Amino acid sequence: MTITNNVVGVILAGGEGSRFKPYTDIIPKPMIPIGYDERPILEHIICWLKKFNIFRFTFLVSYKWKQIKNYFGNGSRHGIKIQYSIDDEIYRGTGGALLKAFKCGFISDDVLIWYGDILAPIDVNNLLNKHFTDNADAVIVLADRYQVPVGVAYIDGDKIVKLEEKPWLNIYVTIGILTLKISILKKVEDSLGTSFDIMGDLIPWMISNGFVVKAYLYKGIWYDIGSLERYKKIDLESIKEFICQYED
Repeated sequence: MTITNNVVGVILAGGEGSRFKPYTDIIPKPMIPIGYDERPILEHIICWLKKFNIFRFTFLVSYKWKQIKNYFGNGSRHGIKIQYSIDDEIYRGTGGALLKAFKCGFISDDVLIWYGDILAPIDVNNLLNKHFTDNADAVIVLADRYQVPVGVAYIDGDKIVKLEEKPWLNIYVTIGILTLKISILKKVEDSLGTSFDIMGDLIPWMISNGFVVKAYLYKGIWYDIGSLERYKKIDLESIKEFICQYED
């Protein structure tokens, strides 16, 4: 049995995808097609995680969630098991959605959290090995650089002395993938309530309260398909190892 057999893949798939309108007026963002076979983004994510023996999934869903369930069902067609936790008015935000899934009994083991608009061919075994070997409460995947989406100007007084169009910055940035010791959620509601964000609230709360939060540095390619502009710029050849390959 590999270490990943005891890990549940939690996929955040409940956002309205406002930056993808008007397409998301019809379909939820995780169902946007991508790749040569035009399969949903979400399908590519679970296909990748299956390679690392992750077969149990909990989808955190809300907006047009029935389209997701109608496509994936209980997961048997893809050789996995899927449970659906539906957001409500009490448990809001990514953290609230995660807390609800925990309180409803959908997740009880350590989890791999993957935002439903992220494509990245990460070695999941290495990530989870770090989580367990370091006895971490959370391990955050960090890319080692970030491309600013706008031009950056350098000035001397009111004189522009240098202009760079969309430069790369050597900074560590989160990319929406992390591991979490799920028992942490037993302690979080008293401080954060039932409406909070995972990266914006939960992780900072963990750090400030002395939990073990580690970094997993990732130097490979990744795509945040959070907007139509980014979607159009995807180089399919560069991520072909991540894209599902099926033989019909």
